Amino acid sequence: MFKHILVPVDGSGTALIAAEKALAMAKAFDSRITLVNVIDYYPFVGVGADYAFGQNEYMAAAKASATKALAMAGNAVKAGGLDCEQKTVEGHVVHEGILEAATSLGADLIIMGSHGRHGIEKLLLGSVTQRVLSHTTLPVLVVRG
Repeated sequence: MFKHILVPVDGSGTALIAAEKALAMAKAFDSRITLVNVIDYYPFVGVGADYAFGQNEYMAAAKASATKALAMAGNAVKAGGLDCEQKTVEGHVVHEGILEAATSLGADLIIMGSHGRHGIEKLLLGSVTQRVLSHTTLPVLVVRG
C-alpha cells in the first residue's frame, strides 16, 4: 500500500515517536523510510539586509542541529531493524520544504508529529503539521506528542 514514507524530524520527542510509527508501518507494508529535516535558511524575517551578520553562524548551528535530529531518528529506525535515507532540505517555509521533499522523493505517505500547541502559543508559533495537512493531497499520519 505505502512504498515510501517521509518523516519530517526536528529533534523533538514527538518526531522520534513519528519515526517509530513509520518503522512499524514500513515493516507492515515493506516500505522505504526517508527522514527529512528542513532548515529555514533565513529566519531573520523583517530584519533587513543590513543585519545579515550571523547568517553563517546560524547556518552552521542549524546544520549541526539537523544532523543531530536526523541521527537520533535514524538510530531509532535502525535499532528497529530497517535502514532509512536521511535528507536535509533548505527552505524559507518549513511546510513547503517538507512537501517539496515528499514530491521530489516520491513519497506516498507522510508521518509526522504534532506538538499539540493551543491558544496564544499556537497563534504565535503556528503549526507546521496543520500547514502540511492543508497543502497536500498525500495521506498524512499525525502523531501526538
